[in-house]
Amino acid sequence: MQITEAQEMYLETILILLMSKKRVISIDVARYMNYSKPTVSVMMKQFKNEGLIDMDFDNGITLTEKGFLIAQKVYERHEMIAAFFIALGSDKKTAYEDACKLEHDISDSNFNLLKKHYKDMKNKKETLY
Repeated sequence: MQITEAQEMYLETILILLMSKKRVISIDVARYMNYSKPTVSVMMKQFKNEGLIDMDFDNGITLTEKGFLIAQKVYERHEMIAAFFIALGSDKKTAYEDACKLEHDISDSNFNLLKKHYKDMKNKKETLY
């Protein structure tokens, strides 16, 4: 199954919301993403059919293992790329905005290189102090 950038954004949003709230429903996703509730409801139905989310009797949303793995991958990329840009001197707002654009398109191999370089850079800096 091919996941689109829009689907990745939805799944990442659900993960972010679940990290800060015990219970997430479609309106929470709609507000966070500034989308209409009907638009989000259509995507949630699609996600449920694809086994990416579960919904309880009262429309509470949780990520399945499959959905969580996708969301976690996107979230990790977003956070790491933003941290890298901040370490290079970018302001936080711009770093996160640009990371959001890159997180969907960077290859696994180049992301892993970037992540390794960031960790090496961070370790060098820590040993200097």
